[in-house]
Amino acid sequence: MRYIGVLVMVLANGLALAQTAPRPPPAPVAMSAEKASDVPDSQKLERSSKAIGSMREVLRDVLAKLEEARRAKDVVKLNCVNEKLTQIKGLLRISEQADVSLQEAASTRDPTSSAHEYTKVMIAQQKVAQLRTEVEKCIGQLAFQADENMAVEVEEPSNLPGGDPTQPAPVEGIVVRPPPASAVQ
Repeated sequence: MRYIGVLVMVLANGLALAQTAPRPPPAPVAMSAEKASDVPDSQKLERSSKAIGSMREVLRDVLAKLEEARRAKDVVKLNCVNEKLTQIKGLLRISEQADVSLQEAASTRDPTSSAHEYTKVMIAQQKVAQLRTEVEKCIGQLAFQADENMAVEVEEPSNLPGGDPTQPAPVEGIVVRPPPASAVQ
């Protein structure tokens, strides 16, 4: 009997948790089809240094976006970009440390450590790329991008009523009711 009471409490708690607001699913991580342990150490070192170089480039771009938001004196954009910038700096720092550890693991021929450190760098690169997209959203680049060659054509439907909608025509046939003949007290 005691076990049934415990089971009912567990099920009730599980049901209560299931009814809370759903969490957004984690962002998909696009890992390559190959495992880190299948990549030779020389390629790991090369890919790791390229990944760090691309992350540094993203850092420069985001710093430029931060400066753009600062010049525009847009506090919302500035805070949004600054938050992403902080994350990018942290990921870059982790990647640089992992790259050093990867070089050490490759020199000592430690396949487990080299695969682990390589994986850290590759995941950080993907997260930095995702953060770059989020920075573009902060600034509004993805929501609205225009160049000098862009042209906009507007077609107005022919069946629209004419006139100015802010100046409506007077309504006909309104009868104003006279005041009451006697006062009710």
